[in-house]
Amino acid sequence: MDILQVPILGVQVSAINMDLALSQIETWVAERRPSYVCVAPAHSIMECVNDPSLLPVFNEAGMVTPDGMAVVWLLRLQGHKEVRRVYGPDLLLAACARGLEQGWRHHFLGSSPELLALMTKNLRARFPGLQIAGQTCPPFRPLSAQEDRDIIAEVNASQADILWVGLGSPRQEVWMKKKLRKINAPVMIGVGAAFDFLSGNKPQAPRWVQRIGMEWLFRLLNEPKRLWPRYRQYPKFVILVLLQHLGLIHFPKEEPRR
Repeated sequence: MDILQVPILGVQVSAINMDLALSQIETWVAERRPSYVCVAPAHSIMECVNDPSLLPVFNEAGMVTPDGMAVVWLLRLQGHKEVRRVYGPDLLLAACARGLEQGWRHHFLGSSPELLALMTKNLRARFPGLQIAGQTCPPFRPLSAQEDRDIIAEVNASQADILWVGLGSPRQEVWMKKKLRKINAPVMIGVGAAFDFLSGNKPQAPRWVQRIGMEWLFRLLNEPKRLWPRYRQYPKFVILVLLQHLGLIHFPKEEPRR
């Protein structure tokens, strides 16, 4: 299936909704075609603006989902009315549900053993019969070459269909691009803070807060010190999008991913 890509500040964002995202993942798993998925709130797009070396990391992904409401609204304003938010934690839950029918095996990479144990317990309670192939918790520091090889071997030994990568952005996106030809799982998906939310370690914004695009404020109030440097970029994002729309600034043109 062909997914339309729409450039936002140089990042090719997929004009999709949850059903389209799941259908694409199902195709990749069935065809055993190596692909990785990035979720893209405004913060991730601004990371690419501030560090252009990240542009090919996102633009070579099989799919870049509109993870934040600001991105969703921009796509809809450009006429893509079918677009809905494809939020990392929701995508994980939806893929677990779809995977029950398809027999998908899931491997989780990131976080800590304690948090992954809590999350997998919650997932198994919610999705009886869920196939969890493995859990890997790399240390929170640069890996040695041997540690890197060990992680790849552990993931591949699990025979997972989907590898969920929760290393934080942009570390997880860079890792997926580098490991695309080394990881046997046909699909890798970077999901940021999803492990924290689904384990219950951090509170998620209520649905109504998410729908009105104020999840960033909810998270900022809960983690001001960590998240303030991220969210102070949002006014710049709005200004750059407006200038791009008016044709006053231009970003590198990328070939649509195949």
